[in-house]
Amino acid sequence: MAHSHPGVRVSESPKSRIPTTIWLLGTVSLLMDISSEMVHSLLPIYLVVHLNTSTLTLGIIEGIAESAALMVKVFSGALSDYFGKRKPLAVFGYGLSALSKPLFAIATTIEIAFSARLIDRLGKGIRGAPRDALIADVTPKNIRGAAYGLRQSMDTVGAFAGPLIAMALMLLWDNQFLWVFWVATIPGFLAVSLLMVGLREPSSRTTNNKTTIHLDQLTQLTTPYWWVVGFGSLFTLARFSEAFILLSAQQRGLPIAYAPLIMVAMSFAYALSAYPFGKLADRMRHTSLLAGGILTLIGADLIIATSHTLIAMVTGVLLWGIHLGMTQGLLATMVSHTVPAQLRGTGFGIFNLVSGLSMLFASILAGWIWQQYGAAYTYYAGALFCLFALAILVLFRIIEDNNANEISI
Repeated sequence: MAHSHPGVRVSESPKSRIPTTIWLLGTVSLLMDISSEMVHSLLPIYLVVHLNTSTLTLGIIEGIAESAALMVKVFSGALSDYFGKRKPLAVFGYGLSALSKPLFAIATTIEIAFSARLIDRLGKGIRGAPRDALIADVTPKNIRGAAYGLRQSMDTVGAFAGPLIAMALMLLWDNQFLWVFWVATIPGFLAVSLLMVGLREPSSRTTNNKTTIHLDQLTQLTTPYWWVVGFGSLFTLARFSEAFILLSAQQRGLPIAYAPLIMVAMSFAYALSAYPFGKLADRMRHTSLLAGGILTLIGADLIIATSHTLIAMVTGVLLWGIHLGMTQGLLATMVSHTVPAQLRGTGFGIFNLVSGLSMLFASILAGWIWQQYGAAYTYYAGALFCLFALAILVLFRIIEDNNANEISI
């Protein structure tokens, strides 16, 4: 577990300055998230209201798309380890997401919309593990929490700028969804161009440093790593797709054109909290911060489930965003601390493969509960999964304290 680092003065050490590569990756993420969130902040309502999609079908679409993104990371991560290069796969992944945007703009059927969503998320999956491994490649261990938090914060700035742009265009063009989707192609292609021109990999990673792919390599992954994988999978069960939050807001009376404001609020809270909590992760025990994130998500679930006004709904959404800021960069930091340097891509890939399977199950389950019992019970179920994850976390904390010299994350 990460503790404080006596004697380390982050502000004065050259090794404690965040590398330029992280800022570039953050800018690329910002642009791509503007593109993606212009679409995703409207897509669930477009599917349900205009294409008459059921909540169960929406859950299946979201579950398959999001889990595919996470599961494909295992292959892209392993390939980046094998070739000793992160950039080509990152460019390919971002490029695939950019190419999916025109498909959304011609999505007049569920089949086309699902295909575009799947391609977009596959692109996200392909770029994710190489990018996360590259961050660890170029960042000193003592500030990785801050580096992951910074990239996540910049990513999330795009995640609330995108919905704001979408809302403005929806009001300007009288709810013309497909026109907005066309505009979303622009920042997507800008992101790919910047990545291709600006990114330089560290010279220490070359094609002469290939890591051969063997199943025997899994024996190099330690108990702390597998604990992070298992816990991340369990925690994902409590985090079904945010598409259901958009539907909840609409049920509270939010006009369609203003629906992106929900994602703006969530992303605003996420962006403001990700970097500070990332820095905090470099100075405190990770289990303590995880516990705080779980409790915050429980609060969000209960508030959204019982809210009858938009103000209460937004309060729950803000807490949801804060929980993301507390936990998502932290989990990436924990993975980076528990895998060998030569297997970082593989380690991130396996972590996201297992989490992807959990996301698929969680989103389908959420859609089924919503359809059978109503929206509130979807959030109650999420809170129950949170309580179970918290119990497992407390148990591990006890084991960790009793075996301080054997287990450390």
